[in-house]
Amino acid sequence: MNRLYTETHGSGRPLVMLHGWGMHTGIWRDFARRLSSHYRVVCVDLPGHGRSPGGDFSLESCAEALLDTLPDEPCCWLGWSLGASLALAVAHREPQRVESLVLLSGNPRFTETKGWPGLPEAALQQFADNLVRDRQWTLIRFLFQQVQGLPDAVDKLKGLKSRLGESRLPDQQALFSGLQILFESDQRRTLESLSCPVLAILGGQDTLVPAAVGEAMRQLQPALAVKIIDDAGHVSFLSHEQQVLEQIRQFRGP
Repeated sequence: MNRLYTETHGSGRPLVMLHGWGMHTGIWRDFARRLSSHYRVVCVDLPGHGRSPGGDFSLESCAEALLDTLPDEPCCWLGWSLGASLALAVAHREPQRVESLVLLSGNPRFTETKGWPGLPEAALQQFADNLVRDRQWTLIRFLFQQVQGLPDAVDKLKGLKSRLGESRLPDQQALFSGLQILFESDQRRTLESLSCPVLAILGGQDTLVPAAVGEAMRQLQPALAVKIIDDAGHVSFLSHEQQVLEQIRQFRGP
C-alpha cells in the first residue's frame, strides 16, 4: 500500500488524529489548528479517503499503512468513531508506538450485543444497503445522524457537508470495508490488555455510540479515564470544541 496523505500542524509532542467513516482530514482542520498550539498534530487520510490511495481496508492493513506512513516514534493516537477502532488496532500491533490513546466517540465493539452497549446491527445493515444504491446520499444521511438532536443540527450538518465536499468521495470498497470493520471487529481484549494511558470522550446524546459504553469499557480497563459531555452528540469536537480540547490537554499534558 502506498503512503497515506497527512497534514501536520504545529510542533512539539506528536498527536496523530484518525477520522471516522466516510470522512477525511478536512473534518479536523479547525480543531487540529487549535490543538497545534500545544502539540505537533498529524492528521491522516485513511486508505481510499480524501487524498490517500485506495487499497485493502482491514484493521490489519490499515494499521500497517498508518505505521508505515508515520514517523517511528511514540505518539498519542486520537481516533474518532471508526478511527478509534483503527487506533486500537495500531496499539495491538505495535504498542511501543502508542504513548497514549484517546477514543473519541469510539467503541471497541461497535455493534450492540448481549451485555454490551452499541449500535444495533440492523442500523449498520441499512447503511450498507443504502450504500449500494447511492453513495453520496448515504454519506449525507450518516452526517445527519451524527448531529441529530443537537440544537444547531442544521448548521452543523451544513458544515459537515461542506467539509465532505472538499475532497473526492471515498472509494466505494473502502466504505464497505469500513462498515465491515464496524460490523465484525471486537477489540475489547485489546482494550483490556493496554498498558498505556487511555481516555474515552463520549457524547451523552450520541445516537451511534451510546455513552453507557464508557462504564462498560472501564470494567475491562479500570485505569481508563471516561469523560461524558452530556449534551454532545457524535461530533463533540465540533459542537463542544473547547470542552474536548480541555479534556485532551488535561489528559495529555502541556
